[in-house]
Amino acid sequence: MGRFGLEGFRVLVTASTRGIGRGVAEVLLEEGARVFINGRSRESVEKTLAELKPLGEVYGHPADITVREQAEELVEKACDYLGGLDGLVYVTGPPRPGTFLELDLADWEFGARLLVMSAIWVTRKALLFIEKSGIGSLVYVTSTAVKEPIPNLALSNVLRTSVHGLVKTLSRELGPKGIRVNAVAPGYVVTDRTIQLARDVSARTGRSIEEVLSEWSSEVPLRRLGAPREVGYVVAFLLSPLSSYVSGAVVPVDGGRLRSL
Repeated sequence: MGRFGLEGFRVLVTASTRGIGRGVAEVLLEEGARVFINGRSRESVEKTLAELKPLGEVYGHPADITVREQAEELVEKACDYLGGLDGLVYVTGPPRPGTFLELDLADWEFGARLLVMSAIWVTRKALLFIEKSGIGSLVYVTSTAVKEPIPNLALSNVLRTSVHGLVKTLSRELGPKGIRVNAVAPGYVVTDRTIQLARDVSARTGRSIEEVLSEWSSEVPLRRLGAPREVGYVVAFLLSPLSSYVSGAVVPVDGGRLRSL
């Protein structure tokens, strides 16, 4: 413990009962941070809490952050349990896959709440407390889709770019207060979402899921898919004092897959 200097750091990690959010929570707990997790159902939160408690001090609360009232209540609960907030890690569940013409207006309206408005609601509430901490740091987990659009993921391609606009805006507005704001853009990481997307491609093309995953691995210079904890290590660094002069950055965690400069 103690590699990143996060002992006692009070942090809320949204959408953290599985996938990348869960990997982030695990790493932060191992680093001595005090962590508040979140999932949509009470069952998922309670199950994850039982699994994470051996790693450190962790609390949690069920909330659907696509609903403003629940998003704001989640932040209040985190502050009540932790005695304030030093940091926020914003993670959200995945939107529905599909091309632009396959998605209807209801998909776009829900996608906007899921990928944009939830970030705004959680951030506005969290900043009321983070501004008081004196060591504030925020990290938003998005996707490499913001750099290079991914086929069949129109919602991510379009809407996640708004969160990067939020990161750049906040980094400039909050910098004078000593609060840093950054983003992490994961590539192919082994999660339930990745398997869902592979299954969707398999259904469209007739290839097996294993063939799809193998093809995706071959697109990565490191020749493998990532693990949630590998995203967690980068998040921990960006939250920590080790990255004290990093703000407004977007860090790909993709094994070198992105081709753009």
